[in-house]
Amino acid sequence: MPAAIRDWCRGRGKVPPADDAALVRCIFESLAARYGEVLDNLRGVAPFAIERLHVIGGGAQNDLLNQLTADACGIPVVAGPSEATAIGNVMVQARALGLVGSLARMRDYIRRSVEVREFLPRTK
Repeated sequence: MPAAIRDWCRGRGKVPPADDAALVRCIFESLAARYGEVLDNLRGVAPFAIERLHVIGGGAQNDLLNQLTADACGIPVVAGPSEATAIGNVMVQARALGLVGSLARMRDYIRRSVEVREFLPRTK
């Protein structure tokens, strides 16, 4: 993959990443830019304003990618929970057992139980 990325850069007249750190930075900046493009597409069809982006799962643990995403999208990124699938599973089971009465209550339990981090877009 590193060779393919460097070839892609050369083929488009861009300076290829010189070392592993620059390669990782290139990958993260590319991902963040793509997230920004997809968000722009979603804004074109959404019947409401999109004012923040929630990142859940493993990606919520990468501070650099979350900050680059906030910068590329121009909106705050809320990162977490990293174990969203497991937490969702527990909540669905709790609801099935009658321990939680509504989706709103499930969301409230989660909101009060997990820590999230917010990344604000930096001005350029």
